[in-house]
Amino acid sequence: MSPVEQDTSGQSSDISEYRRREQSITISELERPGALPRGDGDARQELLTLNFGPHHPATHGVLRLLVTLQGEVVRDIKPIVGYVHTGIEKTAEDKAYWKVIPVVERMDYLAYHFNAMTFCGAVETLAEVEVPRRAQYLRVIHMELNRIMSHLVWLGTSALDLGAISMFWYCFREREKVLDLFEMSTGQRMHTRYFQVGGVIEDIPRGYGEKLAAFLEEMPSRVEQYRALLHSNEIVLARLRGTGQLDAERLLAFGVTGPLLRAAGNPWDLRKAEPYCSYEDFDFKIPVGTVGDNYDRFNVRFAEMDESVAIIGQALAGLPEGPFITSDRKVALPPRHELATSMEALIHHFKLVTEGFRVPPGEVYYPIESPRGELGCWLRSDGSAKPARVHMRDPSFVNLQAFSEMAEGGYIADMIATLAALDPILGGIDR
Repeated sequence: MSPVEQDTSGQSSDISEYRRREQSITISELERPGALPRGDGDARQELLTLNFGPHHPATHGVLRLLVTLQGEVVRDIKPIVGYVHTGIEKTAEDKAYWKVIPVVERMDYLAYHFNAMTFCGAVETLAEVEVPRRAQYLRVIHMELNRIMSHLVWLGTSALDLGAISMFWYCFREREKVLDLFEMSTGQRMHTRYFQVGGVIEDIPRGYGEKLAAFLEEMPSRVEQYRALLHSNEIVLARLRGTGQLDAERLLAFGVTGPLLRAAGNPWDLRKAEPYCSYEDFDFKIPVGTVGDNYDRFNVRFAEMDESVAIIGQALAGLPEGPFITSDRKVALPPRHELATSMEALIHHFKLVTEGFRVPPGEVYYPIESPRGELGCWLRSDGSAKPARVHMRDPSFVNLQAFSEMAEGGYIADMIATLAALDPILGGIDR
């Protein structure tokens, strides 16, 4: 049975899921690495199945975990998903391409720019649309701001799970500044619909560069402050070091990517390995860990925020002149000033709004590096104005496969820290 289940058996009304059962456990099984010693010397010990969630603050969403415990030691975890299933992939098949963008933004609701990027990139690849370099740089700026914002939410909520309450307020203070920047450039704080096929919806407004530069100047010292706060907390360090450990080979076997894989020492990052959206123009490092425990995962994300600040600074300093969207009127709306003077522009505008644009038949997979790992869009077109099939490879769903093996053999309290370090987003898992 898959580590991640979408099964209705054992719901809250099924009393059998709550019964205690006894199973024979050999001494050798209990003495494997990671297992805790028993004090009574008896080879038989009671197992307890605990229903954790779906309504629990530590699950970071509507996630249900069937946890098998031996005392306080985790022996098995079965994640059960599907409680916030939204049918986004099926919905996309009934909408014009440009109408799909605000729908896919709502999957991983902390990485909406990345959701839009992978879908737009897939459409642009099939339709052979060339994106202006200014638009590519603007996309990079907004994606890296989104990465910082996502990591801030992760850090604040994870620290809260570990008892470091002040960190939550500090992180959300900085998050507000990122959302203010999004509001200034897009008109929305979340689910901005800023990316569109061929570029972005609008150029950055006057004064945006100065406000962004002020944020970039302040952010490194904030990250260093957060790092120092956690590293000076002996209780937090004790709960992170050596817990949730899994090596790179096992992570790759599960298909795990992103900060979890890099924390185990594997420097795989699509921005470097398979550059997209002009990432090859920027100089940045790929932070990696050593042993792949929760402590390494925290440190990797700290360093990633520093690297995102560096990328944004380079993109802002080298922002090219030129259009912010393609001039191909088959996929992009003409500028407003043309509508008053050009009948052809008016016709293009009318047809795009009412019918959308057609994409040549074919299929493509377009992966990018999101805050949680490889986010990819597999798109198939039949030549019409609507996708024939859209499938999203969401990293939260894939990464959750390894959760049971990460937490097995540790305390249930450490399971909370491991789940926090995993950083799953249920909107992306269920989609």
